[in-house]
Amino acid sequence: MSIERLLAEISRSHFPNAPATPAQLAAFEVRVGWVLDADLRAFYLHCDGATLFQPRQEDPNYRILSLAEIQRARIAMRRRDEDAFGPASWYTLLYLQDSDYIVLDAARQANGRYPLLDAYHETYPLEVRPIASSFSEFLEKALASGDDYFWLED
Repeated sequence: MSIERLLAEISRSHFPNAPATPAQLAAFEVRVGWVLDADLRAFYLHCDGATLFQPRQEDPNYRILSLAEIQRARIAMRRRDEDAFGPASWYTLLYLQDSDYIVLDAARQANGRYPLLDAYHETYPLEVRPIASSFSEFLEKALASGDDYFWLED
């Protein structure tokens, strides 16, 4: 499904924030030192973060972080900006409750898209596993999940 259709679904049935401005995107890219891929750029120009399925105040399973909330995963999860706590290229993208995140690997791209990884707080950074090859792939599976974590086994 195209990113445009996914964004329309978010606007229709979920809880998007107001859009980010081009200036906010540029400032974010300067701050983190990497450039948003086309999917993420489209998302953040559409909405600067969102919650899926339920409003943010109800502790949703899927909360896509705003640009201001994205940070190195090792800082968010271990409060240390040291290599022992995960690569510097892993950044938080979604908050999943209970200190769990979906992280983006800014050091790798396939077909111009960043892969997404499951970062479970109990095993991070030793056991981080790929769950989607792009943000749009992740979003499509998440929106079809019925508010379940689609990558976890039953």
